[in-house]
Amino acid sequence: MARQARVVSVTGVYHIMMRGINRQRIFEDNQDEQKFLELLRQYQKRCGFALYGYCLMGNHVHLLLKEAAHPSIATFNGEDVEAGPGEPIEAVFKRIGVSYAVYFNRKYKRTGHLFQDRFKSEAIDTDEYLLMALRYIHLNPVKAGLCAGPEDYPLSSYREYLGESVQPVIEREFVLGIIPVEQLREYTCLPNEDRFLEVKDAEMPMTDEEARECLLKISGCASAEDFQKMERPVREDCFRKLRSDGANIAQISRITGYSRTVVYQVIRE
Repeated sequence: MARQARVVSVTGVYHIMMRGINRQRIFEDNQDEQKFLELLRQYQKRCGFALYGYCLMGNHVHLLLKEAAHPSIATFNGEDVEAGPGEPIEAVFKRIGVSYAVYFNRKYKRTGHLFQDRFKSEAIDTDEYLLMALRYIHLNPVKAGLCAGPEDYPLSSYREYLGESVQPVIEREFVLGIIPVEQLREYTCLPNEDRFLEVKDAEMPMTDEEARECLLKISGCASAEDFQKMERPVREDCFRKLRSDGANIAQISRITGYSRTVVYQVIRE
């Protein structure tokens, strides 16, 4: 079946969702999350898009951006110079996806694709719809039960709009030219039924304590020390069961004492 053509935004603004292939988690720890944010900063300059909002979840990412808002910038002999018009979103996300997958695969000693081959997008053609999309993105972790309010989630642009980020990723001025920050705060907290691109099978993260209890239940051990004394095939089967129950690689590593590389090598077999 032929792919359906993207709906083109007359404003150049899009809500984008990138997700892991086959429900693959794309962030296993904070280092992964910071690497992705670093790439967003890097490619804003290189590709010329303006980023208005983001939210990083376990196996997917939501972004709100304007395509080719600025010229592409390249660095020659230590100086930034214009290198032509900004790039279309297809090129932007090919660059970001490939760069992050190379990092992720090298770190966890895996091969193959990390993201679904085609990101999802929807056109944002009015200021009202832009604000609704931004609210939806900022409330994503709240609706997923990850935090009580958007200000409690460190991996979205909401804190940046409140002026609480020391390493900003977004361009705040465009949105704050539409709605002042205090009104944005109030607007975000209004009851709503916003519906945008969604991931119905997004993972709900375990706490370390829940993961530890799950480990002891699965293994029948009284402690992590007892678990380390088990036969290797039994331990590895417990790794897989823990992962299928929702624990991430970093958690499994912390509660069992085995390296993330060892854990990842086991669960990917």
